[in-house]
Amino acid sequence: MEQEIAKYRHDLPLLRGGTFLSDGGMETALIFHEGVELPHFASFVLLSSADGRRQLLRYYTRYLEIARRHGTGFVLDTATWRANADWGEKLGYDAEALDQVNRDAVYLLTDLRAEYERPQAPIVLNGVIGPRGDGYKAGRMTAEEAEVYHAAQVAAFASSEADMVTAVTLTNVDEAIGVARAARSHGMPCAISFTVETDGRLVTGRSLQQAIETVDAETGGYPYYYMINCAHPSHFESSLDQRQAWVRRIGGIRANASTKSHAELDESETLDIGDMTDLALRYRSLTGRMPQLRVLGGCCGTDHRHIAAICEACLPPAALSA
Repeated sequence: MEQEIAKYRHDLPLLRGGTFLSDGGMETALIFHEGVELPHFASFVLLSSADGRRQLLRYYTRYLEIARRHGTGFVLDTATWRANADWGEKLGYDAEALDQVNRDAVYLLTDLRAEYERPQAPIVLNGVIGPRGDGYKAGRMTAEEAEVYHAAQVAAFASSEADMVTAVTLTNVDEAIGVARAARSHGMPCAISFTVETDGRLVTGRSLQQAIETVDAETGGYPYYYMINCAHPSHFESSLDQRQAWVRRIGGIRANASTKSHAELDESETLDIGDMTDLALRYRSLTGRMPQLRVLGGCCGTDHRHIAAICEACLPPAALSA
């Protein structure tokens, strides 16, 4: 049941304009830079110990400090990309434990918001929903099955202080439809983020245009905006023509650092942090031609250094604060 405790759920500041940062590749940064063990790439397991929670807080703080220096808002994501039933079962979490994990993940962020939020730089608490399966492979659920499957995680966020939910690294249009419908049923603002292959298409072969237009058609345009994550800008930037209505529905980018394909990244034993300067300049190009872009963050291989470089490239000097 929805609780009237969320600060921005009924008035999302992202919809009023301005730039909002987000974090980078949480799992890759924790594993490769911090030496943290994350079974099945699940960062939510860190919530179960005091040391794990401290690691997450240190991780978030690096990004919040960047946002403070630049005077931007922030979309503060929960560490719950894997906190759904199938992945939870592999990690020994039943439905009740997962419900608690998802609510705890939001609770962890509330003190950070209290510390870092400023009147002109709001911080949105965002409940992250990941795909039921592997983020690089096509899912096989119908929209109806996806709505039922993801409803438990959406419900947990609805009963917390989360302002919105975002489904990330989605490859299947039907799964995106199901998440959006579940969010609508629980009164949660929702964003949908697709990932694409090096040809700019979903692994199913659908184009971003087909994906966004289909989800909008099947949900009455419920997602507040769409995003692209877990792909390098060189994989999708050429397909984004701002004159087309579907492109204007894209409100955020969380790109990979590496230009490698998903298959290559899966096989790699080292972290490819890419070319930070080139990545930042690609973000500047995208924001220059897509003024509706509000959320700027990173995905696999990126860390706080990439986000800082993106800020320097994309934010006008007048936006910087001392």
